[in-house]
Amino acid sequence: MAQAVANVARRINSTVEEQRDSLGAEITSSLICIKLIKSDSRYTDYVISTYQWFSRLAVEVDLQGNVLTTLPEAVANMQHLISIDLSRNKLRVFPERLTDVSSLQHISVEGNQITELPMEKLCLMPALKSLDVRSNPLTPEAASFPHHFTLLT
Repeated sequence: MAQAVANVARRINSTVEEQRDSLGAEITSSLICIKLIKSDSRYTDYVISTYQWFSRLAVEVDLQGNVLTTLPEAVANMQHLISIDLSRNKLRVFPERLTDVSSLQHISVEGNQITELPMEKLCLMPALKSLDVRSNPLTPEAASFPHHFTLLT
């Protein structure tokens, strides 16, 4: 594990020194945060797949403002993901694969182009505490389904 953490640090330093799109990873005892800024979806897919071994830990992923149109495949496989921020991307459809991540507590898709929500599936997520869908052109019935989590519209 220590070697893997050292490798992450080297990759982050290399990214910053070469003035490429910003990548940050904060590692604490049980939480790993991955943040990508101003990257394209190919870079995002690469970075997320690089951190697949993080899937055994609790993970917070911040992919806001990356012009994503779909969820990177690897994110849905992170079975201990607790928080994901997909704000200010180009999502037209809510990434339903997230509803399969039972540990997910917080989802933000604020500022996208989503019109429908899979409320039945979202209501089956046992750990979900909050869903931020502000600034999306949701249909009036999109959020009318009874739910157990905080829904920010």
